[in-house]
Amino acid sequence: MANVVRTLTSGKAEEHEWMLRCDMAAVFRIASRLGWNEHIGNHNSLMLPDEAEPRFLINPRGYLFRELKASDLIVCDLEGKVLRGTGELRKVAFHIHARIHMLNPGAACVVHVHPQYLTALSMIEGAEFSLSHHNNLLLNDRTVYDPQGDEPVHNNAEGDRIARLMGDKTIMVMRGHGVTVVGPTIHDAFDECYIAERTCMYQMTAMQTGQKLHSLPDSLRRHHAGAWGEKLDARLHLDAWRRVLDREEPDYAS
Repeated sequence: MANVVRTLTSGKAEEHEWMLRCDMAAVFRIASRLGWNEHIGNHNSLMLPDEAEPRFLINPRGYLFRELKASDLIVCDLEGKVLRGTGELRKVAFHIHARIHMLNPGAACVVHVHPQYLTALSMIEGAEFSLSHHNNLLLNDRTVYDPQGDEPVHNNAEGDRIARLMGDKTIMVMRGHGVTVVGPTIHDAFDECYIAERTCMYQMTAMQTGQKLHSLPDSLRRHHAGAWGEKLDARLHLDAWRRVLDREEPDYAS
């Protein structure tokens, strides 16, 4: 697939798609290192900007995050049909990702994973982010909690419910499930998920002491609804990880 993408033409669209594929593959490898994914499940997707009809990149069914390469990703339409690449689109991935992409145009990238601390938070009755860490001043207004998702996502109606609940938020803590983070770019969604998981780790660790959590002044909230990377070095963070992968796992970009 790598050769197909690279030799179709020398056009900018194909070059851009390859760059996006490498970024996506890097995020899969990073997520594996951080222990974010479940089994051979979980999925990250990205709308392709240079297509005549809406199409998205996503990981095919049956791969560990740690083995995915840029050329392994498949291209699907919003009906779930695989248009390019080899492999199958997992049904639950289709119902979550395609519906979010369809109903939330700003969600160009959708990261759906089960990281340890955010997933643990999703399992605690009524638990939400505290306003205790400086990161919470930015994160909390961007987060929505789904109290209804007691069953796996098996149809478009449930996918639509999730997409509507997400609305203009960028983080959804899915009760008893995991987390979905969206953004206008790969690096925005990845970095916001990374910071959300780290901040949740601090909160869950502090909660284990049994002591009352400190609460920061509500007036210090950032109230930022724009791209995550407008406030944090999201692109630089992904670039730093890619330098590590270039040294240690260079096949991700093949």
